[in-house]
Amino acid sequence: MDDEVRVLFTRLHPDAKAPIQGSSLAAGWDLKTVETCVINKGKSTKVPTGLAVAIPAGYEGQIRARSSLGARGIILPNGIGTIDADYRGQIHVLMTWIGEGDSTIIEAGERIAQMVISPIPKVKFEEVSEEQLGETERGDGGFGSTGRY
Repeated sequence: MDDEVRVLFTRLHPDAKAPIQGSSLAAGWDLKTVETCVINKGKSTKVPTGLAVAIPAGYEGQIRARSSLGARGIILPNGIGTIDADYRGQIHVLMTWIGEGDSTIIEAGERIAQMVISPIPKVKFEEVSEEQLGETERGDGGFGSTGRY
């Protein structure tokens, strides 16, 4: 792929670090926190990165969990967060502790998430009758209808 997507960023905090790739072929750009934060069990905490970005129109920033944090018992309760192209505020990462004990600590400077820049197609929704949706082998089967194994 030759096309580069240019994402502007600014540091809103003196300790904020530029997004970095963990390896040359990493899909995401690691984000670090600027504060030491206590993440309490079962409660969501907004962890600041000290960064704001300008994602180009037609793209989004997907905020994803780092596998190393999941292994420690820290999850992103909203799964994948979205940074829209028109958002200019500070990026925060929503985190919840599900591990052992009442809380855990995220240290200032720790890599807390990764941001993937993804294209968003222009979409137009068109209302039709149920028959016009067409039939598929799966049909209306959902929530495990395709099997567990």
